Amino acid sequence: MDVDSRTDRSFVRGRAALAAGVLGLLLAVGGCGASGDSSAGNEKAADGKAAPREGFADGPDGAGADEGRAASSAGERADGKPSGSKAAPKPAAATHVIRTATLSVEVRSVPKAVAAARGVAEGAGGLVATENTERLDDTYETSHLVLRVPQDRFQEVLRELAGSGKLLSRTSNAKDVTDQVVDVDSRIATQRASVARVRELMDRAEKISDVVALEGELSSRQSDLESLLAQQSSLKDRTSLATITLDLTPPDAPDDDGREEDAGFLDALGGGWGAFVTLLRWVAVAFGAALPFLLTGALALLVWRALRRRGAARTAAPAGTPEKEGTPAP
Repeated sequence: MDVDSRTDRSFVRGRAALAAGVLGLLLAVGGCGASGDSSAGNEKAADGKAAPREGFADGPDGAGADEGRAASSAGERADGKPSGSKAAPKPAAATHVIRTATLSVEVRSVPKAVAAARGVAEGAGGLVATENTERLDDTYETSHLVLRVPQDRFQEVLRELAGSGKLLSRTSNAKDVTDQVVDVDSRIATQRASVARVRELMDRAEKISDVVALEGELSSRQSDLESLLAQQSSLKDRTSLATITLDLTPPDAPDDDGREEDAGFLDALGGGWGAFVTLLRWVAVAFGAALPFLLTGALALLVWRALRRRGAARTAAPAGTPEKEGTPAP
C-alpha cells in the first residue's frame, strides 16, 4: 500500500511538472511572437517617417498613412477643432429689408427745395422716380416727390431732407423680407430644373400627341418661371433702393420770423382792395365780352333810324303837291 501511494504521488507530481513545462513553453512562444510583431511594426513606422512623401511612390503603406493623417485633420476641422491653422469664418447670411419713409416739409421756396432734394438723391447714387408740382396761385405752389436712394445712404438722405425746412411730419418703416427672397430663389431653381426636364422629355418624344402635351406643360412651367423671376426682380429693386416720399409746401402767411400772425386792419384793407380789384377785373372782362354785341346793336339801331327817316320823308312829299296846283293865279 505504501508503494502504491508513493507511485501515485510521483505520477501526480510528474503530470503537474509536465503541465507546468508545457504552459511555460506556450507563454515563451507567445512572448517572442508579440515582440517580433512589435519590432516589425516599429521598423515599418520608422521607415514610413524617414521615407520622402512624393505621391504614391512609397507604396500602399505610405499612401495609407498620408490618407489617414488627412482624414484625421479633416475630421478635426469638421468637429470645429483647430488642426494646425484657424478655420475660415462662415459668412453671415444676407438680410433683405424694404425701407420706406414719408416726409412733409414746409419750405419758403418750393422750386429751390425741389432742386435741392433732386441733388441730394442723385448725389447719394439714387434718382427721382416721380415729381408732381401743383401751383396754388400766382405766388404759392406745392410739390410731391418720390425718391429712390441706396439702402446704405437712407438715413443720411432722410436727415438732409428733414433739415431743408420746417419738418411737419415724418414716418419710417422697415420690413424684413429675407424669408421671402430665399423662398423665391429656391422656387426659381426648382422651376428651372422642372423646365429642363420637360425639354429633355420633348427631345425624346416620338409621338405627336406626346409632343403637344409636353409643349403645353412647358408653356405653363415657363409662365410660372417668368412670374417668379418678376417677383425676384421686384424684391431686388425694393431691397437695394429705399423709397422716400417727400411733400414740399409753402407757409400760408409767414412774417419776417417765419411765424404766422393774426389778421388785422391792414390785412382786412388788403383783402378788400384785392376783392375790389378782382371785381373791376371781372367787370372789364364782362364788358369786353359784351362789347361786340353792343357795337352791333348800336349800328343796327342807327341803320333802322336812318331808314325810318327816309320813309317818313317819302310819305310827306306826295301829300304836299296838290295844294300847290290848286292855288289861283294872280
